[in-house]
Amino acid sequence: MTTTPARTTAGTAPALPHWESTPEDLPGAIREVKAAIRRRIEASGRTVDEVFAVIESRVRERVAEIHADRDRGESVWPVIDYADIENGTVTAEQLAKLRRRGCLVVRGHFPREQALAWDAGIVDYVEGNGFFESYRGPGDDFFGSVGSKPEIYPIYWSPAQMEARQSERMATVQSLLNAQWRHESDGVTWFDPERDSLYPDRIRRRPPGADSNGLGAHCDPGTLDLWMTESYQRAFRHLFDGSVEDYDPWDAAHRTAGPQYPGTTMCSAFRTFQGWTALSDMAHDQGVLHTVPIPEAMAYLMLRPLLDDVPDDDMCGVTTNQVFPASERWHPLLLEALSGIPDVQAGDSVWWHCDMIHSVAPVQDQQGWGNVMYIPAAPWCERNERYAVSVRQAFLSGSSPSDFPEEHYERTWPDRFAADGLNTTGRRGLGLE
Repeated sequence: MTTTPARTTAGTAPALPHWESTPEDLPGAIREVKAAIRRRIEASGRTVDEVFAVIESRVRERVAEIHADRDRGESVWPVIDYADIENGTVTAEQLAKLRRRGCLVVRGHFPREQALAWDAGIVDYVEGNGFFESYRGPGDDFFGSVGSKPEIYPIYWSPAQMEARQSERMATVQSLLNAQWRHESDGVTWFDPERDSLYPDRIRRRPPGADSNGLGAHCDPGTLDLWMTESYQRAFRHLFDGSVEDYDPWDAAHRTAGPQYPGTTMCSAFRTFQGWTALSDMAHDQGVLHTVPIPEAMAYLMLRPLLDDVPDDDMCGVTTNQVFPASERWHPLLLEALSGIPDVQAGDSVWWHCDMIHSVAPVQDQQGWGNVMYIPAAPWCERNERYAVSVRQAFLSGSSPSDFPEEHYERTWPDRFAADGLNTTGRRGLGLE
């Protein structure tokens, strides 16, 4: 249900209508919220075109920098050795590049031998429990589109995954990443950067010789709820009230409490960074992750639908129950910056800002394995504490977590990770202490 239009507390602009659950009339709600955002921007004395031009100019600068790095043969992606993170010797220049690009490769996050042993352990885990005999096919339309069968394994509770999630080395990197965000403001602590919520996700195993269609450019923080729920309207307040110069993609204010519209690709948790840990060596041209390494690009995505060339009932293709797309039709400038990861080895980890556009390149006759386990940085906050209740239940029963399709392969697997194997980090991450 939408609120009655009112004045903001500052009394300078009309408040926005909002829907805390998915509107029944999506086209009508889109038209209503777009008109309201336009009125709010115009109440600041600026036009939508003027506000968008500020962000477009900032993004063009970043795109030019990325082109220049490529021309010089330099890595677009920041790379930091785990040893420097552990020893506190990461330089100010490295941190500045991390914040500017919003993505990171951590070299040697885990010893290569450890990562390869985890990879072998996952094979033993799925084969020993008859996964391939009981596999029923992709449980969601999005990852089901990649083509190789299976590529994404709906496995969450293997010893390898849980050992990595609750390890001290993982917590060390997550703390560094969380610290790049502004987690306190206006007297509110939005999240605890030193405590992760152990968000469980799946594994990917792509064998040598595989053909994969990859995944198109998209981002994952939400869909229409980013424009339509009150918390996100506050989070993106500077985009919608004309003070666009104050927009900070690293500000966590109001992101850690509000709802997200349900769907097959939703994430109930707040993640500062999405991430995965490599379980095999992967060359940069073998169907790997690409990102648009510009954290400010989210502002471009949020404001682009307000321009006059977009139909009033359209958000540049964003809708519910699908990922947030980035396309050549609406976002060609952003896609110029799409940049793949460098070569990685087993034990390296890869991270990207939670708002960041990303894709997976297609590959034909892949050379070598392409194996990862998805582990993000999801710091403890109100939103993640709520989700942890269902995660605990899923962990104890061996079920698929509630953000994912109800496949539940592991419920009867006797060798899944047990509660008595949790360390302090693991228990805190599940809200058990």
